[in-house]
Amino acid sequence: MRERKLTDWKRLFLTLLSINAVIFLAVLIFIFWPVPGAEPPNKQFIEDEAGAEFTIRSSKDNLNELVNAYIDKLPKQENIQYAIKFDQEVHLLGSIEVFSSEVPVNITFEPIVQENGDILLQATGMSLGLLRLPEDRILQYVNSRIKTPEWITINPKEESIYIALTQMELKSNFHVKAQQINLEDDNISFRIKIPNKTLGL
Repeated sequence: MRERKLTDWKRLFLTLLSINAVIFLAVLIFIFWPVPGAEPPNKQFIEDEAGAEFTIRSSKDNLNELVNAYIDKLPKQENIQYAIKFDQEVHLLGSIEVFSSEVPVNITFEPIVQENGDILLQATGMSLGLLRLPEDRILQYVNSRIKTPEWITINPKEESIYIALTQMELKSNFHVKAQQINLEDDNISFRIKIPNKTLGL
């Protein structure tokens, strides 16, 4: 009887050791596997289309409300919650469920307006719970779990997110481009293009 208990204990120990070894190996592969890059879409210039342009000025509070209302309508996995916050920087805040536990995600970005009005979000800091992972791995992990529209490209290798604002499809058939994003001074402006064909011209 004693030998049987000893055998069961050894079997449980070896099983636990095997599970830990597999998890450890998976973490090592995740950390050292090459990080994929991602090419942003070809830049479009809304000036190339005939129509009228108007400037719209906004604030961080308005952007917070508008962007998060849009995010709420995007399809999301049940175990993922996230939101965007604008203050001195752009923050991606949320949580991801891992092994029945919620892991907080916090990534900060500096918004850089491109020459055509698209926006490049360059990461300035990242954290994924208490996991000590390279920053590009954190963004890769987030990219694998968050579904984004086609005009948003997450590039873990460059630690950035490219927002092809000029390619965002709007029901009104208007086109949008960023003109200035100065979060520190709360000076934010966009250009709205109304194509002539939209007005039947």
